[in-house]
Amino acid sequence: MFQPLYIAATGLNSFQDEIMDITNNLANAKTIGFKRGRTEMESLFYVDKSFKDQLDSAMAAEDTVQVAPEYGTGVRVAATTKDFAQGALQTTNSPLDIAIQGEGFLQVRMPDGTIAYTRSGNLHADNEGNLVDPNGHQLEPSIVLPQGTTAVVIHQDGTVFVSIDNQLAQTEVGQITLAKFPNAQGLKSLGQNLFASTAASGDPVVSNPVTAGFGSVNQYALESSNVDVISEMMRMVLVQRVFDTLTKAVSSYEGMLTSLEKMKQ
Repeated sequence: MFQPLYIAATGLNSFQDEIMDITNNLANAKTIGFKRGRTEMESLFYVDKSFKDQLDSAMAAEDTVQVAPEYGTGVRVAATTKDFAQGALQTTNSPLDIAIQGEGFLQVRMPDGTIAYTRSGNLHADNEGNLVDPNGHQLEPSIVLPQGTTAVVIHQDGTVFVSIDNQLAQTEVGQITLAKFPNAQGLKSLGQNLFASTAASGDPVVSNPVTAGFGSVNQYALESSNVDVISEMMRMVLVQRVFDTLTKAVSSYEGMLTSLEKMKQ
């Protein structure tokens, strides 16, 4: 393959992936607890031209310092990381809405028994009183609201109290715990605002909110997406311009190849 065409193709593929990442960020700009993605790229291997090096050495004076020419072979996506910066808190009127201010993830139990992690605190109770996320995954450790619950109070340290049948007395029914990781960037995205631990993220450290290094739990609040729409749009414009430039380069290379073929005839 004509080398410039290959290099341009690596650029087109990489920037296509980045456009997908930007589009996903914009699509989730209003998703509760969503964390924006970031595409990181790296250059591919460099090669030299051995024949050109030999020719340059033969033509150059012996006391001349030669700099070996290197030619890049393109670019690739090295990683797509998550930005876990705090999103803005928005006030709601639901007592089961909670937002984490600071570090930590809520834990939910998946159908296969594994634990997943989320920053999305728009909880509700299922028909058995279990606190679950919007997709029906139970909070871990499980918290069950008794029948007749008329009020729910969630303290910043994660303790959950309820009032039954409008009584003034409150009963503690559970404790919300948070998990954090040595390297949150290593978490695997599962969709549905959920993440799974990996070898790269390290094992989770679980503790109560407002303990050392953990954030607080805020009732009647939700954490908004941390996507900056204006920044993402500017990023998309820049990527589109580079994409268009590479497309024009491909057209130029094709024209050069056509000219070479005509010269051979």
